[in-house]
Amino acid sequence: MIRRIELTNFRVYEHGVIELHEGVTAVVGKNAQGKTSLVEAMSYLSTLRSFRGVQNDALVREGCDTAYVRALITHDDGREILVEAEINRAGRNRVLVNKQRLARVHDLLGVVRCTVFAPTDLQLVYEGPAVRRDMMDDALTALAPRNDALRREVDRIIRQRNSLLKQAMGRLTPEIETTLDVWDSQFALKGAQLGEARAKLIARLSPYVREAYESLAGEPTAIDVVYEPEWRRTGLAAALAESRAEDVRRAVTSVGPHRDDVVLHVKGMSAKSHASQGECRTLALALRLGIHRLVTDVVGTAPLLILDDVLSELDPQRCEALLRHMPEGQVLITTAQPLPPAAQPDTIIHIAHGTVVTHDD
Repeated sequence: MIRRIELTNFRVYEHGVIELHEGVTAVVGKNAQGKTSLVEAMSYLSTLRSFRGVQNDALVREGCDTAYVRALITHDDGREILVEAEINRAGRNRVLVNKQRLARVHDLLGVVRCTVFAPTDLQLVYEGPAVRRDMMDDALTALAPRNDALRREVDRIIRQRNSLLKQAMGRLTPEIETTLDVWDSQFALKGAQLGEARAKLIARLSPYVREAYESLAGEPTAIDVVYEPEWRRTGLAAALAESRAEDVRRAVTSVGPHRDDVVLHVKGMSAKSHASQGECRTLALALRLGIHRLVTDVVGTAPLLILDDVLSELDPQRCEALLRHMPEGQVLITTAQPLPPAAQPDTIIHIAHGTVVTHDD
């Protein structure tokens, strides 16, 4: 769990130190006062990017070149870890763990685990496949940090393959064909490994999502989370061979895990086209809660659960159900509205203009 977090020149924070505790903490304040910036800093330590999807330079306070996020992490066995992240507008970010600089910033993955649900998570249902791919791969990384290296390796191979296809300019010369064979061989291997990891994830995750949805909705509901990309039926090597002529013509890799999607169904119908907004919101939250509970069961420790301005987005019944079925572990709730009676937080922090105004235990 995160015991203390210190922000310097991060978003609206010039400097702030916030002490945190076990149980449920409510962060209360009007809009644009720094509530979401606080949770954005916490989740940054988990994924090394903003859950809002912005570039790192947007995290640095206006007029500054560098932002710092420092957090004291306490593990269940009593170990304390100090994590310090330096975010530079010009890039070249760095991370220190217990004052030792990490050779690779991605080695931080797994030190801090965090689950964030925000109103924008409706994109998990409504938007294109990319957001659902990111959901899968972030979950894989939370389960085992080595999965991030596999994702980055697949991305690297795709970039190299696409670069070669652009060089070909629509002509498959013997030289281009030989080099393309090399990249296809690597892509078939690593891409298949990523596809297999995603398939196993979805198979394990689906029951958790159904359980979370039903606890929020208060009734049994048929929920299906399906991952069945066409290329996995034939094998990626065969799919690449079949698409080669088209890929050369279009100068882009048209098949593989970078085009995958997860199909979501509510009551046997496509959630994207047939579910109500309330059902879609509940499904998006169930996906996050399902991942949170799966990671907790597999890793043995509950990630920090952040609900950023979520209570105002749910109808009273689902809001009360969420608060009644809150997972164990450290939970952070941000809100600009009065807390509902069912919330009963252990700690309330009031924030205004990037400053902690009051801290009530």
